[in-house]
Amino acid sequence: MSTHIHTTAQPLPSPSSAPIPPAVAWRGYGGLLPFLALAAVGLWAPSTPWWSAALLAYGGVILSFVGALHWGFAMAQSGLSAPERTRCFVWSVVPSLMAWPATLLPPVAGSVLLVAGFAAHLVQDHRLAARTSLPAWYLPLRGRLTVTACVCLAVGAWAASR
Repeated sequence: MSTHIHTTAQPLPSPSSAPIPPAVAWRGYGGLLPFLALAAVGLWAPSTPWWSAALLAYGGVILSFVGALHWGFAMAQSGLSAPERTRCFVWSVVPSLMAWPATLLPPVAGSVLLVAGFAAHLVQDHRLAARTSLPAWYLPLRGRLTVTACVCLAVGAWAASR
């Protein structure tokens, strides 16, 4: 009696179609709500005195948070060489060093610094992903969150400059 094992190769999901764990999706996209709400206040009620400071403060908090992701990756990714691990640890504090002064600057300058920080961090995410095995959903999610945050900061800068 001969037994045949028949397997059907399944294509790997593309990064853009990899399912995001629901808990991650809810928290990631939920974290955009303050960006969206504060940018909306800037558009529709720009004379409200607190919105631009709140937008910069929230942007600074989130930029610091995403920097800390690389600290966690440096500790958890076993495939990193010692120099790569050191680069992750060093990079992980750069976003907070950009975020803090951004919260002290006028709205336009602060927003520009935060957008630059988010963009630089996304570049670092791509570099890290090229050297390690991050979840397939990570970069697409980070890209969507980064673009949305940056657009909201740009809208806020524009609204504050009117």
